[in-house]
Amino acid sequence: MTKGKVMEGVFAINKPTGRSSAQIVRDLQHHFNPSELFAPYIQIETRNRENEWHNQKQRRRKSGKRVQVKIGHGGTLDPLATGVLIAGVGKGTKELGNFLLCTKTYETTVLFGAATDTYDKDGKLLKRAPYEHITREMVEKGLAKYRGKFMQLPPLFSALKMNGKPLYEYAREGKEIPKEIERRPVDVSELELLEWYEGGEHEWKAPTEEAGYAEVNVAAKLWKQERAEPASNGKEAENERAMEDFESRKRKMGDDQDDLVLEKPTKKAKEEVEEEKEDAMMSGGLSSDKTPVEDQPIPSKEDMKKGPPAAKIRMTVSSGFYVRSLCHDLGADLGSAGLMTSLVRVRQGQFELGKNVLEYDDLEKGEEVWGPQVEKYLDEWNALSNAEKVTKTETGAESATETAAAPSVEETPAAEAEIKDETTESKEEKDETIENKEEKDETTESKEEKADA
Repeated sequence: MTKGKVMEGVFAINKPTGRSSAQIVRDLQHHFNPSELFAPYIQIETRNRENEWHNQKQRRRKSGKRVQVKIGHGGTLDPLATGVLIAGVGKGTKELGNFLLCTKTYETTVLFGAATDTYDKDGKLLKRAPYEHITREMVEKGLAKYRGKFMQLPPLFSALKMNGKPLYEYAREGKEIPKEIERRPVDVSELELLEWYEGGEHEWKAPTEEAGYAEVNVAAKLWKQERAEPASNGKEAENERAMEDFESRKRKMGDDQDDLVLEKPTKKAKEEVEEEKEDAMMSGGLSSDKTPVEDQPIPSKEDMKKGPPAAKIRMTVSSGFYVRSLCHDLGADLGSAGLMTSLVRVRQGQFELGKNVLEYDDLEKGEEVWGPQVEKYLDEWNALSNAEKVTKTETGAESATETAAAPSVEETPAAEAEIKDETTESKEEKDETIENKEEKDETTESKEEKADA
């Protein structure tokens, strides 16, 4: 490793299941802070802090805090999920905003026959449904409607906020949502069925803990909007404009901001008429029955022994897309129910598993293992960034010779690298969401896209 070199930039790590994105950042700091690789960074930051001590406010605020390697992440992953988590180090944290608009590729497994409040296996059971009729062909046909651009309703159990309060807190407290939640424009450029599992051919099982009456009842009063449908040809232009507007707003704020929620109240009169009709199982929706768990016709004894089928799906999506919602909606479309049992972010921007992503387990193997890899990834990032700056400078110089009104290099837009292609996550969100504040010395700790149920 090169001694005396200040290591800053962007790299990616393979997040394991069971750990939050914020915890991964803390884990990285735990290993980076005492390392030889980041010793020059710590020395410079310490010197900079000492130079600021002439300012009394700065002294009171910072003198008691230990200097750490500044790290932030570029797109939250649920604790359940694994895969690519982008990390910015030092000045690299300023580049994390570029990942708000880059595409992401996921692989997920959907289990049919049950639905939960969080739309995944970690939630509380809301609905049981028949599944013996579902076939591979039905799933492949059902996926077709989710390709392209459409408006998706976020799930209730997400970190999206309304009046400054996460949506999931309303459900937990048994309070009604004060405003109607706005659908978000999403774009699915790739969606395919990778594997089909008949009952008994997989290990996935639905949770057994049932949701309480209050949770179901609150959700029933909330989700009375007509179920969101993928964009038709007649709505394509409208959704194009919605997507552009959403991406423009997202550049200025995180996924969980109040502006993503409509201020108009729900149409109560219409909701009362629809209340007695069939359940509105929608993206973000919950069962409208008054009982904690809705039981559908029981599958045959043979099917119960085998268990419900499952499907592994791969998709490439835009910012703000909720994979959990797709699993939930697909199950409802097929006359059953669905929940997400696993999620892997295979790629985000230019970072892809198996190519240029640090394995989390390498951190525990010591700096002699992870150090050279991190140095290599940061050097590659900086080389790419410098090459882009040279290209922009040359382009700006050529333009300046053609017209006196040409903007300076500082005024030209940033080059559109591959990483600026994107929710969400999303909000992604959120999930893809980035809540990185550059003026803080502390670690950026983005809020989780989904609350732990």
